[in-house]
Amino acid sequence: MDAFINDRQNQILTKGKDDAAIACGKASVAGSVSQRACVFCGSRVVLYPIADALHLIHGPVGCAAYTWDIRGSLSSGPQIHRLSFTTDLKEKEVVFGGEERLYKALISLIETYKPKGAFVYATCIVGVIGDDVEAVCKRVTRETGIDVIAVMSEGFNGTKKDGYKIACGALSKLIGTDTTFKAPEYSLNILGDFNLAGELWMLAEYYKKMGVNLVAAMTGDGRIDDVRKAHTAQLNVVQCSGSMIGLAKEMKEKYGIPFMKVSYFGIEDMSDALYEVAKFFKSDEMMEKARALVKDELTNLLPALAKYRQKLEGKKAAIYVGGAFKAISLVKALRLIGMKTVVVGSQTGNSDDYNLLKEMCDDGTIICDDSNPNELSEFVKQTGADLFIGGVKERPIAYKLGLGFCDHNHERKEALAGYEGMLNFAKEVHASVCSPVWQFMK
Repeated sequence: MDAFINDRQNQILTKGKDDAAIACGKASVAGSVSQRACVFCGSRVVLYPIADALHLIHGPVGCAAYTWDIRGSLSSGPQIHRLSFTTDLKEKEVVFGGEERLYKALISLIETYKPKGAFVYATCIVGVIGDDVEAVCKRVTRETGIDVIAVMSEGFNGTKKDGYKIACGALSKLIGTDTTFKAPEYSLNILGDFNLAGELWMLAEYYKKMGVNLVAAMTGDGRIDDVRKAHTAQLNVVQCSGSMIGLAKEMKEKYGIPFMKVSYFGIEDMSDALYEVAKFFKSDEMMEKARALVKDELTNLLPALAKYRQKLEGKKAAIYVGGAFKAISLVKALRLIGMKTVVVGSQTGNSDDYNLLKEMCDDGTIICDDSNPNELSEFVKQTGADLFIGGVKERPIAYKLGLGFCDHNHERKEALAGYEGMLNFAKEVHASVCSPVWQFMK
């Protein structure tokens, strides 16, 4: 494989051929049209699902359009988060500053929508012209009595992963501000699940059946008041470690709350997520409930998966997603339905993630960090993949190559987590790979 930029050779390896550790966590190589998003996008997608907060983008209208309703995050109540607000900075504000425009926009929106809190996102142009966003937010907080938090997410300051850290910093300012709430016994927070297609509600129901109470979800179907009392939980379970592990570590240091990394994709990881929580709380009764729940779910699920496995046995898949922990779960889930992973990569994986992927995958599997469209296209053609699993930016690659595609990104409308999600995943993969349309491809 010699179609990649020379400077990226240490970020691509083939299992069984390359023994060196994969390089990761580095800035994208100049000249590589990386699949990564910017800092602003990273912070926006993490905070967006907080449904009773006002989200105001301080910048040009294009930044607001780019991130408008990009998560398929559902709310059980308020819908303010689905509205896209922007100060729409133009040439006049670039020259004379946009602070007054920001102040007026915040006052007007707060009076109209009466949110529980507000997040103001600084974009690239704001970093260039030097608006004091934090000062404006503090002024509005004093005048309105609600927390208005500046999210200093100028896009050029790093990658999407840096945006995650900034979003966690914004959440940290709210956590611990409710000093009156006392969490019930066996309580946890779910970090890094964004309630895509209602997945959080399924997960919360599983834990409820086990006797576990949910204090706060950060940030799927999130509420400002729940975030304030998140410090009272006994445990943090972290689904998307790339976006939320920093917050989990901070809460452990600040409030003494232990955390565990989990995944809710696929049968193995979903079941482990339930069992590990029961082990943490050292409750035999809870463990029995978890086992009974898993048994009931698998009794119905495994026979339903069998017919899809029969059709998919021996097919090959390429995976490129944001977080490597999700990629690990997808490798397991594909194996369950008889498919082999031939390409796997992520935007934000760390060395431990890639070492685990290397152990799990078969010889010949291409493993890559921070890839780009040209590379991904070559990898898919070289390995003869039948399916591409990715997000909105990978979809055109698959379609141009005449390849089946499975959307596993944050704008999807189909629940893929949990036991029900595993069945949905098998159905979608089968429909994509076995579609009769491929008989017309040359």
